[in-house]
Amino acid sequence: MAKPPSNRKKAISAVSSDSTLPDDQDLKENPALATINVTAVEVPELTEEEQRDRLHLERRVERAFFEAGKALTELRDRRLYRSTHKTFEEYCRDRFAHSRQQSNYLIAAADVYENLTTIGCQNVADENLTTNGSQILPTNERQVRPMTKLEPQEQQEAWVKAVEQAGGKVPPARIVKNVVQQIMERTQVPNTYQLGEVCQILAKDNPELRNLLLNRIQD
Repeated sequence: MAKPPSNRKKAISAVSSDSTLPDDQDLKENPALATINVTAVEVPELTEEEQRDRLHLERRVERAFFEAGKALTELRDRRLYRSTHKTFEEYCRDRFAHSRQQSNYLIAAADVYENLTTIGCQNVADENLTTNGSQILPTNERQVRPMTKLEPQEQQEAWVKAVEQAGGKVPPARIVKNVVQQIMERTQVPNTYQLGEVCQILAKDNPELRNLLLNRIQD
């Protein structure tokens, strides 16, 4: 008479035939077998008031370098640092932990930024210069730095071209720099003198240079 199979063997057989879950070894060899449950979360849309607040705060962040430059200009011009520091350079280093050059960059950038804001009044209908009804303006000092070499009218021209090349968005510093270089090459005065050619320097409009030349001649 045959012995009935043991319960232990039946249990092992049931597990091996019915189970479809990967074991730890399978997951180690093929992580793609792992199942991840993700719960969907509904994100509510911004209200009109929240949208206005967001736009206002974004503008404040974008204007941060402009506000810093204007503040530094007033601190320097009014010498409001004089009670604690002898020079503006020392004051900037101790108070803001940046060099005089960094302060000068911000001061110059603020002047350019202020100049660019007048473009909006002149070109209100130009869709390439506005986004969501607001004028496209620089968002950091590095975008403005190349334009400090240009005259005010040329700064406006450079910014308009840079925005157009960026597809109606805030252009990166690289695009601004390229546009500025093109304008500078276009307006550069050509050198009409040849190598080895002797030229005469007229010092009549420069007293210091005239005196220097006279001293050299007397020596």
